[in-house]
Amino acid sequence: MPGPFDPADLAAYHRWRERKLDSAPRRIEDILVALDDPRALAAAERAALLQRCATANMAIYTSNTVGAEDKEIPRRLGAQLGLHRLDSHWLTDSDAISPISVRGAEERGERREFIPYTDKPIKWHTDGYYNVPQNTVRGLLLHCVQSAESGGENQLLDHEIAYILLRDENPDHVRALSRDDAMTIPPRSDENGVARAAQAGPVFSVDGAGFLHMRYTARSISIEWRGDAATQAAVAALSRLLAAPLPWKLHGRLEPGMGLVCNNVLHDRSGFADAPPRRRLLYRARYHERVAVWPESA
Repeated sequence: MPGPFDPADLAAYHRWRERKLDSAPRRIEDILVALDDPRALAAAERAALLQRCATANMAIYTSNTVGAEDKEIPRRLGAQLGLHRLDSHWLTDSDAISPISVRGAEERGERREFIPYTDKPIKWHTDGYYNVPQNTVRGLLLHCVQSAESGGENQLLDHEIAYILLRDENPDHVRALSRDDAMTIPPRSDENGVARAAQAGPVFSVDGAGFLHMRYTARSISIEWRGDAATQAAVAALSRLLAAPLPWKLHGRLEPGMGLVCNNVLHDRSGFADAPPRRRLLYRARYHERVAVWPESA
């Protein structure tokens, strides 16, 4: 259907672009919401989170749960925001919520080789970029139990802003990155053979409700980009964009009791250093739904 993400529908794009840029936050404080207990939101707290996600595809919250190692915090918060279908895979815990920590990698040795479970920096990405289409990760929730002794900051960028900047530079960039074979994640093997088949797909896609989704990683290994000139130019343009000091990049660090709820926006993570008793621990919940629409009568 025609709409703002149809390269041929210029009128719809320009209307949507103007609204998006006018409302886009430029400070982390613009998406901050103070909560009492995320497990039991007040109506005004819930509305504030939904409103920020509707505007910027993300919200940061503070809460009075400092020190609580309780996976019900992300689970019950997500459910109140329309997030129910957790994305489970071989590295998650049995409840599909992952403890992101170096300690978690030590306890489960198979995690050690995967960067989220180390203290290394992580480049720009969206979560679940290696998933099959029916398991697309559209919602993401991070809850901080403990921050690191130093480091562990995040940058956040609404993927719709990235789309605008690329399309404004050259609409062919968006066309190239919307191809079904734009980005391929090679197969993963284990001692039993192929554990996950190669997964090809677009960077930009539009779901059945008309919302834009982005599938991306800035990794230079374990990824194959389509070899034509248009795709290579688009990937280079996106890399330049993410390296630039954009006013829409939001910077911050989750501290105990804080969290991020979002429609799987672009994000990165700086390296960090743990020191007892400050050992970084975040709970990560990935969902197949987006955050509920706001206002809900829409």
